Amino acid sequence: MAVSTTSFSGAKLEAPFLKSSPASSWASPSSQLPILRKLIRGRKPLIQRGVRCEVAASDALVQTNKLSALEQLKTSAADRYTKERSSIVVIGLSVHTTPVEMREKLAIPEAEWPRAIGELCSLNHIEEAAVLSTCNRMEIYLVALSQHRGVKEVTEWMSKTSGIPVSELCQHQFLLYNKDATQHIFEVSAGLDSLVLGEGQILAQVKQVVKVGQGVVGFGRNISGLFKHAITVGKRVRTETNIAAGAVSVSSAAVELALLKLPDSSHGTAKMLVVGAGKMGKLVIKHLAAKGCTQMVVVNRTEERVTAIREELKGVEIIYKPLTEMLTCAAEADVVFTSTASETPLFLKEHVKDLPSVGPEVGGLRLFIDISVPRNVGSCITDLENVRVYNVDDLKEVVAANKEDRLRKAMEAQAIIAEESKQFEAWRDSLETVPTIKKLRAYAERIRMAELEKCLSKMGDDIPKKTRKAVEDLSRGIVNKLLHGPMQHLRCDGSDSRTLSETLENMHALNRMFSLDTEISVLEQKLRAKVENQK
Repeated sequence: MAVSTTSFSGAKLEAPFLKSSPASSWASPSSQLPILRKLIRGRKPLIQRGVRCEVAASDALVQTNKLSALEQLKTSAADRYTKERSSIVVIGLSVHTTPVEMREKLAIPEAEWPRAIGELCSLNHIEEAAVLSTCNRMEIYLVALSQHRGVKEVTEWMSKTSGIPVSELCQHQFLLYNKDATQHIFEVSAGLDSLVLGEGQILAQVKQVVKVGQGVVGFGRNISGLFKHAITVGKRVRTETNIAAGAVSVSSAAVELALLKLPDSSHGTAKMLVVGAGKMGKLVIKHLAAKGCTQMVVVNRTEERVTAIREELKGVEIIYKPLTEMLTCAAEADVVFTSTASETPLFLKEHVKDLPSVGPEVGGLRLFIDISVPRNVGSCITDLENVRVYNVDDLKEVVAANKEDRLRKAMEAQAIIAEESKQFEAWRDSLETVPTIKKLRAYAERIRMAELEKCLSKMGDDIPKKTRKAVEDLSRGIVNKLLHGPMQHLRCDGSDSRTLSETLENMHALNRMFSLDTEISVLEQKLRAKVENQK
């Protein structure tokens, strides 16, 4: 068994994952699983971590010839999924583990996130999903009915959508489950897992995941709650540790890298071209201006954004050019920054090979600083002698220079993350009792209505409305007061000292006392109906 890892400040997180192997080596879901998929997701006690799902499957297989089709469904699928609690899983490939050449193939544009969530949640073992795709990472967050099968299905989906073989994905991806997955997204939101430690743009990107996910089927309560809590963590860490003070961003690191590669004497005279005036491009322009650049050319699809930037940066000459003049502008530039959302390269070898050489005063090399993922500058350009191409993976030498101070602040942030992780886990654990709360209230309401009808029928048909309402209010008040105590003991949100185990004990006790558990006969009816519909 191979181990995929990611690390932060010397602390290594490990997650097991099978090496590439024939499809038969994966534990296959039973042929009836598409019928049962997501039917019985209500009852999911805590799973035993480390227990491989295929063991249960192989045990059930021994009895296959002795069981009817309906009984197979009940024992292999119904029993398994009513005894497991869904897991939060993150499958990720980041700048720490994966080269940009692979990340760009996996990148999913923001406009495609809802579609991706829908496709992921249509997989047999996935209940909820979210996509976090940036220039430095491609991470998929899941609520999975089965860890092993869910990871298998999603990895195959990633392979299909990107064209990257599963075996190659497995060499670079990392897997984290439940508490480790929670800690990871909290670290990501706080900027602790960023290439540029403490940078603020990732928090805005996490917020965008929530914004895009609103109303999308599959961006459910668990994943939505996880990301909303991650936003809270990101804000709190930046407020209480000041980790972002003096922090560089990807855009500022790109400017620093360009200046590092140019001769010192040319910093004020080098001709700068910025392709793309979105968020990243705007930051590049601002950092160039902060470094003393008073003139630059900006190529963008429309002029509106460039005009807005020009009005914001008084005293800096910003010349707008349309995309149709991009190559002409590149021929006149010493340094070209690219940061567009284009899914295909804007600069290829045939575009650049005939461009005039730059002067010796700027080092004789035209620099392409590409901070886009997918990349805007083709890797084939690196073959040219008079050109140097740098992408986001090349920013590490700039970032390392001012990382030490924020590492100290990051240790303070870890204490906040640990505290917030406990609160989130307590909230998620409290969801276990929601079905019991609903069933107990419904049970009490049925009794109330039945007894109310008996009482009213004895009082006659000519009972005044005021009296009827008084009797109804009395019955409702009695029920609410009787339920108050049990309901309080079913809530575990971290606000009191009651432990999770005590809350779950209360839940099981109420289930037994009032027979609130899902009746087997009801489950059988649902299963039988599904089987009949497939005939």
